Amino acid sequence: MLVFPSCKINIGLRIVEKRPDGFHNLQSCFYPVGWGDILELIPSDKFTFSSSGLPIPDNLDSNLCVRAYNLLKADFDLPPVQLHLHKIVPIGAGLGGGSADAAFTLKLLNDRFVLGLSSTELEDYARLLGSDCAFFVQNRPVYCSEKGDVFSEITVDLSGYHILLVYPNLAISTAEAYAGIQPRQPKVPLHNQLLNPIDTWRSTIQNDFEDSLFPTYPILNQIKEQLYDAGAVYASMSGSGSTVYGIFNAPIVMPNQFSAYRVWEGKL
Repeated sequence: MLVFPSCKINIGLRIVEKRPDGFHNLQSCFYPVGWGDILELIPSDKFTFSSSGLPIPDNLDSNLCVRAYNLLKADFDLPPVQLHLHKIVPIGAGLGGGSADAAFTLKLLNDRFVLGLSSTELEDYARLLGSDCAFFVQNRPVYCSEKGDVFSEITVDLSGYHILLVYPNLAISTAEAYAGIQPRQPKVPLHNQLLNPIDTWRSTIQNDFEDSLFPTYPILNQIKEQLYDAGAVYASMSGSGSTVYGIFNAPIVMPNQFSAYRVWEGKL
């Protein structure tokens, strides 16, 4: 069985307060994007995990696909399987690629072994693996709050727009990104701003991580401005970086400046 875990972008990301448990409460819109990995499940006499494509850490105990399998195995009599992940989405890119792999592992096991878990139950398991893992269970646009794992409906529809993702071969750890954050409550909730036309977003919707990461990594701001110069109606860094994306009205003519980077272009 094959599945194709796809990534997401953040449209706006406001860090509103630090929680007593050390995490942060945030406001964001998670929006699915078609760039993804390939995950295969094969029946086997013993459990194995292998990977190809982009290199990933070798520590099986921390691998999210392995943790997802073990999480369900603890509650269900799962037989051993072979999992193979072909990694395409960069790691440390702010796109949730690893979280998608974990959630799609849960869904794949649920379907293959007819566990009967509902989407809500799968989301509960996914939350045990990471703050944004639960999003990829249903993989549709949602407004996120608390740690990024509480979802509510939002009428953001970018169907027909085109997107260009630019990963500048720069991995930014979550710890590094949060080290420069000063939580603050926005004057206008992000949810309200997202309801306005997309051509207003440039002046109203921001990613709070840009304030601290752009001075440290000027290439990120440069890419954002190049996307606007290329005709983007909205551009932003995704998550805690380092991917920067631009949303366009029409198919994109790839700027030459991005030829040295990993890029993906598609329709939303």
